[in-house]
Amino acid sequence: MGSRASTLLREEEIEEIKKETGFSHSQITRLYSRFTSLDKGENGTLSREDFQRIPELAINPLGDRIINAFFPEGEDQVNFRGFMRTLAHFRPIEDNEKNKNAAASEPLNSRTNKLLCLTDDGWCKHFRRTAWQHC
Repeated sequence: MGSRASTLLREEEIEEIKKETGFSHSQITRLYSRFTSLDKGENGTLSREDFQRIPELAINPLGDRIINAFFPEGEDQVNFRGFMRTLAHFRPIEDNEKNKNAAASEPLNSRTNKLLCLTDDGWCKHFRRTAWQHC
């Protein structure tokens, strides 16, 4: 699997994902290897069923909500780029101010984007109302 992961992910794709998500080169290649091992259909996408095969998610009471975070409304497949964008929301918040570029969009792991990711399906509306007061 490791050689398959390294050959299908081009260096320029890794660089784009690094810029977009903040993950390191090694994190991206490791996550790509995991992504391809979960991709049982070998079509470059993951389905809800692929996620449900992960034992930790299958037994997690919030497993369905975590899985749903990877799928935009009406979608039933997620590609590697979408997978990485969703995972980026859960990265620790770093000091984004020192790297802040006025023209750049807010990082995916910002407090605001984490809250938006959590509340897209409406399951944390109360949290959103109270959390905004503390941001």
